[in-house]
Amino acid sequence: MALELDRCGSTCIHEEAVKEVQQAMLDEDAAVSLAELFKALGDPTRVKILFALMTRELCVCDTALVIGVSESAVSHQLRILRTLRLVKFRREGKTLFYSLADSHVKELFAQGLEHIME
Repeated sequence: MALELDRCGSTCIHEEAVKEVQQAMLDEDAAVSLAELFKALGDPTRVKILFALMTRELCVCDTALVIGVSESAVSHQLRILRTLRLVKFRREGKTLFYSLADSHVKELFAQGLEHIME
């Protein structure tokens, strides 16, 4: 019964609407990339790392301490975030400092936070 609330009561095709959306539709590569981005944001540890890096650049050790997980776990998650181009790093001697890759990441994260706080 609840399933029927999510469906039309009858089948009718609105050709103009369908055509407009089909012309604007993402290609498969873009859809996969966007899904991977949102998948990355589906892990609480990665979300905490991104939130920490919104504030300032941090080394792996400091990030681990801030979010309360091992350096190994942070390193693993940073590798995923780096692969998805959400974070970048710079080396200073033997220390790696991470920061958000660009302002788009901060905006995406900020909009997500705004959405859940409404």
